[in-house]
Amino acid sequence: MTLSYSDTVLVLGSCFADALGARLAEAGFAALCNPFGPLYNPVSLCNAIARLQSAVPFSADDVVEMGAGAGLFCSFWHHTSFARESRERFLEHAHASLQEAAAFWHRCNRVVITLGTAWAFKRNDTGETVANCLKRPATEFTRYRIGLEAVSALLHGLVARYPDKRFIFTVSPIRHLADGAHGNQLSKSTLLLATEGLPYFPSYEIMMDELRDYRWWAEDMVHPTQQAERYICDRFMEWTLVQDDKSRYEEALKAARAARHRPHQPFSTREQ
Repeated sequence: MTLSYSDTVLVLGSCFADALGARLAEAGFAALCNPFGPLYNPVSLCNAIARLQSAVPFSADDVVEMGAGAGLFCSFWHHTSFARESRERFLEHAHASLQEAAAFWHRCNRVVITLGTAWAFKRNDTGETVANCLKRPATEFTRYRIGLEAVSALLHGLVARYPDKRFIFTVSPIRHLADGAHGNQLSKSTLLLATEGLPYFPSYEIMMDELRDYRWWAEDMVHPTQQAERYICDRFMEWTLVQDDKSRYEEALKAARAARHRPHQPFSTREQ
């Protein structure tokens, strides 16, 4: 699977998708990342794409008051970074993001999906799988692991449903140790097996095999360091970017680094 500067790229998925999307934007690609915020499980990711396809606006029925005394409102479709202090402000923000992202979805030709976990939560009252529990009481949800056959059907079905787009899948290098070490491995293994036969880049494998030294991990021992994220993103670009665009990519990153190091305020000349 190749990528070039002529492509329009939508990036969806876990927190690592944010890192990859930022790298693409920094290098000057036409890219949009996580219009619902980070999403982790395959069901929520496929639901998000279906919403982009339909562009059906969010309504007051979608708005949920967050728990734990947060005093904020969000929806079960979104990451909590979308939460706002009133229902009206949340809907305004969610609708604006959906409009922009739906238009982008319909014109994009490349979709990169970072799968985070096969574990998910469903609402006990509706059976709906949620993207985020919004700090609501645990009694409102049932935690379950999406089975291999279900994940495989979702991902392969996604590719078949949108033949005008080229998908690239990867499994996030971020460990979900809240599931326990064994639970994390079961989850990642499910995602890895489900992507068999699909265009796939080995982010998780690079982190586990090439960067297994603990200096590549943040203090929480769950997230890669920024240096590790950049390494994996650059490996991704090396893997997918067409040869003719590689010099342009390097020049764009060089210019971005130079821009970051420019002084924000030029030194003023002293008055005579």
